[in-house]
Amino acid sequence: MKLSGRRPDEVPTRVLDWGTIKWLVSPDLDPGAGLTTGEVVVYPGQGHAPHLHPDDQEVIYVISGEGVQTVGEDAPAFPIKAGDAVYIPANTMHSTFNTTWQPLRLVVVYTPGGAYKAVDELPDVRILEPGVAPTWKQDR
Repeated sequence: MKLSGRRPDEVPTRVLDWGTIKWLVSPDLDPGAGLTTGEVVVYPGQGHAPHLHPDDQEVIYVISGEGVQTVGEDAPAFPIKAGDAVYIPANTMHSTFNTTWQPLRLVVVYTPGGAYKAVDELPDVRILEPGVAPTWKQDR
């Protein structure tokens, strides 16, 4: 097996209304990988709808920014900020929301690593080629 590193500008960017995702390690990119790792940027004042991953556990590590996180269907939101880690068991409803004017940057890890494929099936996702920067829309 050939081992190598990968830079964010070498992989496609998934662009959604609420932010962007770059998968850096996945079973598709790295045959035999048993997990998926990516960087997620949640735009200021945005967040993703509550959802779950039936077969994957998830860990969220906050690189920078602040927001609120939910874990559990009726659980209250709790604050997250740089340095925090959040564990989300498989089949558990969760959501993330950026509460500030700065981007919320996250590292996400899924295991066993298949949940990332669901993003490409969302109706509002656009996939940009490696090296193409997404544009942010401005509220007016």
